[in-house]
Amino acid sequence: AARLSGGENRLVSLPLSRIRVIMKSSPEVSSINQDALFLTAKATELFVQYLATYSYKHGRGKEKNALTYSDLSHTAEECETFQFLADILPKKILASKYLKMLEKEKRDGEVGEGDEEDEEEEDEDVTVGEDVGS
Repeated sequence: AARLSGGENRLVSLPLSRIRVIMKSSPEVSSINQDALFLTAKATELFVQYLATYSYKHGRGKEKNALTYSDLSHTAEECETFQFLADILPKKILASKYLKMLEKEKRDGEVGEGDEEDEEEEDEDVTVGEDVGS
């Protein structure tokens, strides 16, 4: 196995010191072999490159000639290979939509309540949406 010299550090773009810190943050890791550090850095770099390329090709990147967060989150949600990233790259929504979703879930949880209470909650939704949007 090749040892890392000054020239071999250029084979990876990610800072090896940061990767070492992340690896050492695991309680099971006591020491890190230089080869393992290099391979982890290179594998991470290739994974990020693949995710970006896939997201660009399958998103709106071609239209805008740019890779956006929404392209990445769409890839994480739609592509089976990247679904493990769905919690890390959630779709962005407006605060007003989020508040409406919370209110709907709250209403759905109160099954069997009277119609008058539902009407009052709908009035509250309009007020909340107006406050957040302005």
